[in-house]
Amino acid sequence: MLMRRLPVAWWRQPFRAEQRATLVNVRVKWVKDRALDSVVARERHLRHAHHLLDLISSDTTGRIPACDLSHRSSKLGLDVLSFLRYFPTIFRETRPSSSSSYFSLTDAALRLRQLELDLLRDTESDLVDRLRRFLMLTLDRSVPLHTIDLLHWDLGLPRDYRLSLLPRYPQFFDLVHPPGDERVWLRLLCWDRCLAVSELQRSSGVDGDGDGFCLAFPVSFTRGFGIKKKCATWLKEWQTLPYTSPYADASALDPRTDVSEKRIVGVFHELLHLTVAKKTERRNVSNLRKPLGLPQKFTKVFERHPGIFYLSQKLATQTVVLREAYGGARELINKHPLVAIREEYAAMMRAAMPAKRRGASHHKAEASELEGGSSDSNTEEDGCSDVSGTFDSQADYKIVKMSGEGKMRE
Repeated sequence: MLMRRLPVAWWRQPFRAEQRATLVNVRVKWVKDRALDSVVARERHLRHAHHLLDLISSDTTGRIPACDLSHRSSKLGLDVLSFLRYFPTIFRETRPSSSSSYFSLTDAALRLRQLELDLLRDTESDLVDRLRRFLMLTLDRSVPLHTIDLLHWDLGLPRDYRLSLLPRYPQFFDLVHPPGDERVWLRLLCWDRCLAVSELQRSSGVDGDGDGFCLAFPVSFTRGFGIKKKCATWLKEWQTLPYTSPYADASALDPRTDVSEKRIVGVFHELLHLTVAKKTERRNVSNLRKPLGLPQKFTKVFERHPGIFYLSQKLATQTVVLREAYGGARELINKHPLVAIREEYAAMMRAAMPAKRRGASHHKAEASELEGGSSDSNTEEDGCSDVSGTFDSQADYKIVKMSGEGKMRE
């Protein structure tokens, strides 16, 4: 993995060279990364389980009638009651009478949930700072709440952050209705210069005023990846271009240049660092073009820079993973405590499977997922995935509904 501070020739005038550097048309092939695919695949069903667990634990009685939960099936795109019964290690069903049933959490799930709530309380200042930095990446220091909703899991925000978090920090956040826009936006009220230092600048020993330094991104490739000489030459030259901080005003940059592209890479490099697991679904950032002031087709940087980002095709979606955060392995180098809690939830879900199935599932997660079996049909052009590989076995089909032409709604 390469990360070094390169010699500087034009850093005092960072925008002079940009206008001379044209956008080089380089096509880099997509190559499966088995380790990072397993990182994505092991969260199968986890978000749905956590959403339902959160709902039940938030109820004052600690339990919810089955009939109330079943009404959420269409919204979640799954048969909620079958899903809950599928994981008895987390969800407990009780029947006070023959005509009614309730779902609560098991003792083990309750203990883990309490640990999670304690952790969220203890790390709240870090969470608030990361949310502020995310808003500082945007042009107007504001984004629609819908965008935050899409990213709340990745940022580590609680499900009810609008009520439990934002009102307690009126000095930082405000909810606004822009003229002519029916959506509610989250706006940052103040700029913090101390927070406006990117992770790349911090790790390179450059402060927030170091805009224009020729900082190189950490780059590593999938084992066996054969980069062509033309691409290697272009990448080497691209790394020597000036680095524009994602928190800096980049309006003077020509979007048709490689230096502008390096700035876009820097924006998403920083954004992924703000997430707890250093990854997010591609569709979660596809609507950030205007808030971030990016050109059309800006997500192409994920495909043009496979040494920085990895696009996993698992779980019938595309997930962008920051390579440097995993160091070529299946575990984060610096694991956020919330990720460790979520891994415990996932382990409890696996433990719910019968012994024979659990062994088969473990083999699939650790072997088939890594060996690129038939679980996904990956294509370099459109990144489509075969829905038939989204579940551990035929039994899983009973708990998830399909929509449209068999496209999974997860």
